[in-house]
Amino acid sequence: MSEYISYRSGYKYQLAEDFIIKIDIFPDQTVDMEFIGLSLDGWLTVRSGYAWDGPSGPVVDTTRNMRASLVHDALYQILRCQLLPANKKEAADQLFKKICINDGVDELTAQMFYLGLKIGGKPATEPRNKKPTLKAPWR
Repeated sequence: MSEYISYRSGYKYQLAEDFIIKIDIFPDQTVDMEFIGLSLDGWLTVRSGYAWDGPSGPVVDTTRNMRASLVHDALYQILRCQLLPANKKEAADQLFKKICINDGVDELTAQMFYLGLKIGGKPATEPRNKKPTLKAPWR
């Protein structure tokens, strides 16, 4: 029997089935992480079991921004792991806005969401902000 568990905190949602979307963000090498894949031709796969926290900040979680938050969180995770160059943050933020509008968020609100990401999102892409692995019980 193991003496402790290892886990990460800070998530609200867990994907119940694989989600695949074609995006205009292309890695230099194929990305194949445990729960995220991004092909050279821009197919993003977020696998069943992926956990994310939904939209950040003052944004209320709704069905109109949930898909955008999933894609955006997956892309920011790839950025944090340095599997995409830092200059792809802008494309990830623009994609969040585009998916929000496609899913029924009005353009003004989507633009406000985008500006929030543009102004405050950079720390979430930095490697130093990876979620730490915790242990319980802690001894």
